[in-house]
Formats: sequence, C-alpha cells, structure tokens
Amino acid sequence: MTDLVIRALDESDAHLFDSLPDPLGVGRALSRATHRPEWKRVALRDGKVVARAAWWGGPDDTAPVNVNWFDVADGEEDAGAELLRTSPHQVEYELILPAGWREDPVLRAAGESRLRAAQAAGMTVLVERFQYRWTPQNGLPARPGRLVFRPEPDDEVFLDVLRRVHSSTLDAHALRAIADGGLDRAAQEELDFFHWCPSPREWWQLAHTPDGELVGLHIPAHNPSGPCVGFIGVVPEQRGHGYAYDLLAECTHFLAERGAEFIAGATDQGNFPMAANFTKAGYPVVQERVHLEPGSQD
Repeated sequence: MTDLVIRALDESDAHLFDSLPDPLGVGRALSRATHRPEWKRVALRDGKVVARAAWWGGPDDTAPVNVNWFDVADGEEDAGAELLRTSPHQVEYELILPAGWREDPVLRAAGESRLRAAQAAGMTVLVERFQYRWTPQNGLPARPGRLVFRPEPDDEVFLDVLRRVHSSTLDAHALRAIADGGLDRAAQEELDFFHWCPSPREWWQLAHTPDGELVGLHIPAHNPSGPCVGFIGVVPEQRGHGYAYDLLAECTHFLAERGAEFIAGATDQGNFPMAANFTKAGYPVVQERVHLEPGSQD
C-alpha cells in the first residue's frame, strides 16, 4: 500500500473534500453549518482522498468547537485514525447519524466504521444523544399554565440555579464538568454557552410557581444554525411534578412567537424523562449523535 499524505486544505483545493462518497449523508445534515477551509483535513493515497475531517466553530470563534464531519473510505480506518490523531485540533467529535441508523445495515456499517477509526485514534464515547426538530406542522404544545415565567438580568442568579439543577443531573456533559471541576465549573460552562449563542440575553427566563417558589429555568436560544432549546432545568426539590414539560412548552412558544420556522433540541438517550417530554411536546427525533472525547495528548 502506498504512503499516506495528510494535510490541511485551503481555498485553492477545498474541492478535494467533496470527492469522497458519504453513505450517511453528513453533507446534507450539515448543509447549514460552516466549515472553514483551514479547518478541513484530508488523508490522500495516490492523490485520492481516503479519509477526511472538518472541524466546526461559531463565526467569531478562533478555534474549533468540535469535529462534526469525519469519514473514511472502505478499508481505510487506519488512515482515518491517523488523520484524527495528528490533528492540531484535539476537540470532541460529534458523530452525526440518521435516526435509527443501527437498524439499516448500510448506515450501521458506515457509522461503526467511523466509530472504530475514532476509537483507534484514542477517542472514547462520552454519550449518545437524540436530536429533535420541531416545526409548525407539529403544532404548538399545550401550555399547562402552572408556572410564571420572567427574565432575570443577574448572571449570578442564573449560576446559582444552574448549580442547583446540576447537583442532581443525568446529563453526561454536565457530569464530566462536575468530575473535572465541581458544580461551579458545570454551571459556568452552561452560562458560557448561553452567552456564546447569538440570541439576546433578555430571552433567558426563570420559572416560579404562582406563590413564588423557584422551579427552574429555560433558555430559548439561537445557535449559529438557528433556533434551539438552549437549556431546560428543574431544581431538585421541584422534580416529580412534570415541570420540565412546562418549561419545554414555554420555550417552544417563546421561539415560535418570534418567527422560528423550526426549533432544534437534544437530550442524552439515557435521559428517559426528558426524551419523553420532547415526544409529548411534538418534537420528533431527526438524528442521533455520538459524542466522543479526544484521547490524552501526554
């Protein structure tokens, strides 16, 4: 087998990235995403692309947030692993897959090939998630009317609520942050994400019962790809009443009233209560995503 050449692309040869067939349809799934040419890398054998990866970040980011496009030609998993292993961008890999991908032999083979290559590069699976997409044809979810929603201008108040929410969480990313730096780090990471989103700060809302007891918060947002459910959280002492659905319904109405033609949402596949709430609110699963952490660079 001839030697492998791995290199980044630029504007002059960005077309090479599109020369590899993609049975998972990642290109269509990422049609709204922007991948800068300098954040694309390919592995070539005899001048032919046998593996490729594209890193993604927001329009103002100076470094990529994740790699969300990575695939390999048949028999070239080692080349894909080397492509990821030698990249200067050691960030999370978000493997985007069609809903129910394991039920289709072609999609399963393509997905598992990417997973094997990423794991050979030292990556480990953190969590699998459902990706949802609400559209007006799904109808607006009923508002139970049990809670009072209002904005809160003080970030410290939101940080305190986030600490309380994450003190008992099922979210894998939050649990990783807690393990690395405690509740303060987990809460700050969420707050940083809310500020990173280009949507107005004034949209963030706390939820209370009519008699003033704090229930939680919801963050209607726009990420660089469009409207999304930024965050839904209920404080531990208010759980068991189904309030997460109330928050999700309010978040959906909030964005729809401001012209959203679709609303994206996501939750860990193991978070069965939140998955049920998305279904109840009229959010179908449109994708599945596997999140992998980069290996140690020591």
